Amino acid sequence: MTVVFPLNSFLVFPGNWASGKEQDPAVLEQVKGVETQKEEQLSLDKVLPPAQFQPTRKEGVQDLAVPNAHASLILDAESGTILHYDNGKQRRQIASLTKLMTAVMVMENVEDLDEPVIIDEDAVYIIGTKIGCPRSGYCISQRLKVGEEISVRSLLMAMLMNSANDAATALGKHIGGTEEKFVAMMNKRAKEMGLTDSNFCTPSGLEKDGKEETCYSSAYDIARIAAHSLEFDEIWRISKLPSNTPIYSTDGAIEHSILNTDLVMDEVPNLLGCKTGFTPLAGQSLLMVTQDETRKHTIISVLLDDPYRWQDIKMMSSWAFDSHEWR
Repeated sequence: MTVVFPLNSFLVFPGNWASGKEQDPAVLEQVKGVETQKEEQLSLDKVLPPAQFQPTRKEGVQDLAVPNAHASLILDAESGTILHYDNGKQRRQIASLTKLMTAVMVMENVEDLDEPVIIDEDAVYIIGTKIGCPRSGYCISQRLKVGEEISVRSLLMAMLMNSANDAATALGKHIGGTEEKFVAMMNKRAKEMGLTDSNFCTPSGLEKDGKEETCYSSAYDIARIAAHSLEFDEIWRISKLPSNTPIYSTDGAIEHSILNTDLVMDEVPNLLGCKTGFTPLAGQSLLMVTQDETRKHTIISVLLDDPYRWQDIKMMSSWAFDSHEWR
């Protein structure tokens, strides 16, 4: 069965479904909810770039259940095939998973990652996790100062590793001029990428007070952002840097120590990296990118609002590789 979607969106379903077996009713309901015009429809073969390998579920493998999560999804990065899907297109707050989109915008708009950024009050006084303070009320090193100059690369490290909101804000304003203009750039790029269930409000993923319902994405959209981000090796090199990695102001006078929020860095084989997210509305969310032992196949696992996110995402990765073969 070939599922057809509009040109600006794509979904490829798991191997067994593609071979004609009955599809999950929940997924079919998502498909029915997408309005299409016949003249605008395109087969997925034409929408997606050709993949060298296609994942197929092994015979006798049962569907994966992740009951702790409000939404969960596993995506094969190369082919776009969905290996597991539960509320994958449900619009929800995603908190700091947003920073992966911000990182993509940095890589696409900044030619020299060593160029300096001047820190302003908006970045310094933002709430939540900040450079030097990995948790509210818990600081391990010097915070950013108003007027400090620090490189794009250093801010990218703090944003991806420690999920620092001040770093994300500073990067957004550096690229867009204002936070609002940067957010407009994010949403324009999201539309270009065919992300139909995303509307970003801030570079950091913090929701706007009184407008929280307008800040959202989906497990499927953020998985696609992650798949696109794999084009930028620097993002995933940074994601694996160990805690207590230092960054410096451009004159070398101020040192900041950066932790890494990845709790499974030494536990998951062939891990490329993780991105965490939390706000009270979004709950505990997590994205993880892993490869098989041959390093030929990459999957992206996403959990939205799962209090057991670390144990569940390890289970998702193991299930994906144990339950599928690539041909």
